[in-house]
Amino acid sequence: MRELFDKTQWIRDQFPVLKRKVHGHPLVYLDNGATTQKPQSVIDRVTRFLSEEYSTVHRGVYLMSQESTEFCETVRSTIARFVNARRPEEVIFTSGTTAAINLAATALGKSVVTPGGEIVITQMEHHANIVPWQQVALATGATLKIAPIMPDGSVDLEAFERTLTPKTQIVAFPHISNVLGTVNPVAQMTAMAKTVGAIVVVDGAQGIAHHPVDVQAMGCDFYCFSAHKMYGPTGVGVLVGRYDLMDQLPPVQFGGDMIETVTFEKSTFAKLPAKFEAGTPPITEIIGMGAAVEFIESIGWNYILGHDQAILNYALAGLETIPGIQLIGTAPGKSAIISFVMDGVHPHDVGTILDMEGVAVRVGHHCAQPLMGVYDVPATIRASFSVYNTESDADGLLSALQKVRHYFQ
Repeated sequence: MRELFDKTQWIRDQFPVLKRKVHGHPLVYLDNGATTQKPQSVIDRVTRFLSEEYSTVHRGVYLMSQESTEFCETVRSTIARFVNARRPEEVIFTSGTTAAINLAATALGKSVVTPGGEIVITQMEHHANIVPWQQVALATGATLKIAPIMPDGSVDLEAFERTLTPKTQIVAFPHISNVLGTVNPVAQMTAMAKTVGAIVVVDGAQGIAHHPVDVQAMGCDFYCFSAHKMYGPTGVGVLVGRYDLMDQLPPVQFGGDMIETVTFEKSTFAKLPAKFEAGTPPITEIIGMGAAVEFIESIGWNYILGHDQAILNYALAGLETIPGIQLIGTAPGKSAIISFVMDGVHPHDVGTILDMEGVAVRVGHHCAQPLMGVYDVPATIRASFSVYNTESDADGLLSALQKVRHYFQ
């Protein structure tokens, strides 16, 4: 474990924000489940593009426009390789995971979901993987069904399988729960869904920075994620979709760049990926996302996976020494996300006191209100770790929690 944390210091040096102090204390940033900090390589790439290279894409014959187009299409190819998509055209740029899920839900709602059909999700979903499917069900007359989870936060696979029927048309679930840290067996759940002919949509917002993603091995039809949760900019994300399926789906937004021909009487639409990318894309952010992928690859998945488990185990061992801590989500093999409540103290009070100690955590329902109902809690405290977090960060969290316990004894 020491070797892992030694490399983490080298990684930390690449993140300028980690040198700052908060309320006089060194910053302990543990809100990575919400958004990650940015390495200097991403900052520099975005700055260089805006300072020296900026132009719009796909629409200019002049050199800078051609360069911008090439930059963005290179990122598309990079991401296709990063997630093992079949071809770059399967990578659709969106404004984030939420937009990617909404794009898939809207297109599928128009062409696949029918009255009497069924859409299956799980109890652990983020609102972004609940509400779009609710709206599709309302619009089409389909039924939204909820697969239960076990007390430890893992999906009840037997119950999940029973939830699937010949009427099931869509199955949607997270790669990793943003509250529980549960790493779902995506390939196994997808295979179950495929036995009834369902289309599978995976919310990969939490998975993309913590686990290697191979969409072909997973077998899913769609995988959605955001750049800002993987050390890139906000405002950009990706819908990775199976080409043969997306080629048959109708476009969702209409306007520039997604058309083939337009007259006042009729329009025809472009091929993938342009069909789903109406308007000027987030060019700068796309280029920043490419730099973020390169940053992750420079570290390597062996290190990331090992570090996640080491820091998770270290923090969990420390939490066991603090009276009154109740963990929410203890599934085996979970990712480095810890949600918990403290007896006698509201999560918002915990978060406020931790902030005064320089420790940034997330408190609230984490856009997962139905999941809070499953555990009968109004909110939790969530500490989510990343590659730049160290034992010292975990110690800072634990020390601050000891002070909270002292204040409320």
